[in-house]
Amino acid sequence: MARWDQIFSLPVQNPTLPEFSSADLVWSKIEGYRDNIDRLALIPYARVDDFVRGESSNKDCPTSFHVEARRRKAKGKKYKPKVDGILEYILYWCSFGPDDNRKGGAVRPSRSTYVPKKNNAGRPNSKRGCRCHFIVKRLIAEPTVALVIYNNDKHVDEKGLPCHGPQDKKAAGTRAMFAPYISEDLRLRVLSLLYVGVSVETIMQRHNESVEKQGGPSNRDDLLTHRYVRRLERSIRRSTYELDEDDDVSINMWVESHRSHVFFYEGFSETDPFSLGIQTEWQLQQMIRFGNCRLLASDSRFGTNKLKYPIHSLVVFDSENKAIPVAWIIAPRFSSGDAYRWMRALCNRVHAKDPSWKVAGFIVDDPLADIITIRDVFQCPVLFSFWRVRHAWHKNIIKRCPQTETRVEISRHLGQAVDKICRRQGTATLFEGFVDDFVGSPEFVDYFRAVWSPRIGAWTSALQSLPLASQETCAAMELYHYQLKCRLLNERGFEVYQRADWLVDKLGTKVHSYFWLDEYSGKDDFARYWKEEWVSGLTSFRKALSIPDSDVVISGMSAKITDECDGGNEVHVVWNPGSQFGVCSCSWAEKGYICKHMIKLTQVSLGNRAARQSASLLQYYQTLIDLLHCPPRDSLFRDYAVSLAVSAEKQINALGDLQKSDASEGTVQKEVACNEPSSNGKSLDESGVVATDLDGELSNMPTGWDKLRACSGNAEDIITGSAMEMDPSPCLTKAAAEDVISTVQNETDNANEEHEIGAKRLKIWAPEQETV
Repeated sequence: MARWDQIFSLPVQNPTLPEFSSADLVWSKIEGYRDNIDRLALIPYARVDDFVRGESSNKDCPTSFHVEARRRKAKGKKYKPKVDGILEYILYWCSFGPDDNRKGGAVRPSRSTYVPKKNNAGRPNSKRGCRCHFIVKRLIAEPTVALVIYNNDKHVDEKGLPCHGPQDKKAAGTRAMFAPYISEDLRLRVLSLLYVGVSVETIMQRHNESVEKQGGPSNRDDLLTHRYVRRLERSIRRSTYELDEDDDVSINMWVESHRSHVFFYEGFSETDPFSLGIQTEWQLQQMIRFGNCRLLASDSRFGTNKLKYPIHSLVVFDSENKAIPVAWIIAPRFSSGDAYRWMRALCNRVHAKDPSWKVAGFIVDDPLADIITIRDVFQCPVLFSFWRVRHAWHKNIIKRCPQTETRVEISRHLGQAVDKICRRQGTATLFEGFVDDFVGSPEFVDYFRAVWSPRIGAWTSALQSLPLASQETCAAMELYHYQLKCRLLNERGFEVYQRADWLVDKLGTKVHSYFWLDEYSGKDDFARYWKEEWVSGLTSFRKALSIPDSDVVISGMSAKITDECDGGNEVHVVWNPGSQFGVCSCSWAEKGYICKHMIKLTQVSLGNRAARQSASLLQYYQTLIDLLHCPPRDSLFRDYAVSLAVSAEKQINALGDLQKSDASEGTVQKEVACNEPSSNGKSLDESGVVATDLDGELSNMPTGWDKLRACSGNAEDIITGSAMEMDPSPCLTKAAAEDVISTVQNETDNANEEHEIGAKRLKIWAPEQETV
């Protein structure tokens, strides 16, 4: 077989690791030029940087690889379809070579007359003659694949002896024991601290203290110098976002210099508007880590009234269910065609690093979102979050209605209208009656008529057609929205808001640094982090879990909550307890957000058997009943659906005593939103129900779940809605649900159309209620 036939017959290897090395690949030996035997492998071209980073993290010989030579074909040029044609050639060499500046070492002729400069970019003094290097070729025949030729994989000099690292005895006591450069994690940490305003002296002081605690330097990061940090600080201080007077030209220049941060870009043209998708390497890692088999949510149209172009954020939820932005999309408009292009580009980028990545659910906050595109690209259920409307209504009620009684009545009527719409007991006409009832509050009524009356129909349709996201998700999105507002819209000169180059520069530097430091464990060592603009505490939902039930006193249509976290025993009054449209006297609620006191009352109210079922639970019941009303060709599908309900009943009843014992010990029942992943890998629903995780494990089931009734004669008898007052769904494992779907689809391929609709509904709901 010819050389290139052998090469193209090799499999493309793509390890499911954030970074991988030569040890994670299977290498093939193929005859090369001049009778040499090349050791080579094929990997996706998009993962070359991951291979370089993984190969640099060699425990036996830590190092770093630099580009020693590069050749690239000109863009836009037509090429002959040669089998060995090369689009790009890159030679990566260990940074301790190829020159040898040790005594008696060989130096290339081009470096023999080297004169040291102030900017010691080449680091010639660290060269020790290492021969380790590899070649990456991007072929014309397969531009998405990289051919890696790795013949010299040993970190040795020309004599075949170790020349750096722990195996080199002459390197003991010198920096050659470690990698020649600091790690990417430390570099990003230093940059983030500098961007948010931490001084160079403070950074070095904290760093030296941590090195002393561990007993001295043990790796290259411990040798961080004051000079290096000062050089980074100087480069930040001298940088500017305005690369050109023309905003469009400046954006193009930014994109060219930040290719690794851009996953999608289309400049202005006669037919298409400007569109830019930003995602750093760290954001990509978080998307893979916290987004795989979990939730992905969107915060659409941030800054519409102030910025030149609004921001569309995609976020995932960490172990504490705080929102982490994993992508920012900037565009003057969000049409369906534009959404498909950047969503597909984002999904392809994630799959290039982890082909098994799959999102469990996508949460939208815009009734006009392209649901079809989201389902097509991400292949997942879509949920709807009402937090944006509730926040806008509540903020304007506080602003336009000075009387507390008026605020309470308006909030109560709006909450009742939304609840009836979700239960399909009303339409948008309910808001017309609301406007007529509150003519005595003209300021808010005029605002509602002007802003919401023209578009309330779209929101009503979304509430009735899509399942609702959990309360914890809404609290996390509210905190993220507030964080982004504090960290981005804090400029003194408002004219900068009308430049897109300022926006992309600040998102990629300061704003990105804030969110990176939110996940950094050592952030509390810096007093800068305690300032209000960081705003990195727990969400309102998580804060509510720390309030004991004994501090809640409900009397009629109001409640008093003693809050010990506000510097004393401060008492807050909450009206309309148990409703998302409650009114609280705390400062967070006055800004329009749902506070921990409202959420705590919701938790207490859901624990009361006399409380009304939540709208999300009712939606699940109705979907399951509609599913069982679909007449299949035979009883197979119905039998499986009934068996799921019976299985849920047995699991709930078996663990009922466990929750009762927890309650007797005075433990605070933790309420976590339906399908939201918790810090221990489980999923908890809004009633305190701990749902199954993705592996089907169960933990800490609640009270309030009476027996589920399965009856083959009447589909509606499968669940007794009056007996199940807790929110939101039965604890069905994802594995069980998918098994049912696969079995039904295999054995009922010829079922009628209604049967197929029912199967799709079950497939949508079961994973949602489990992973949200």
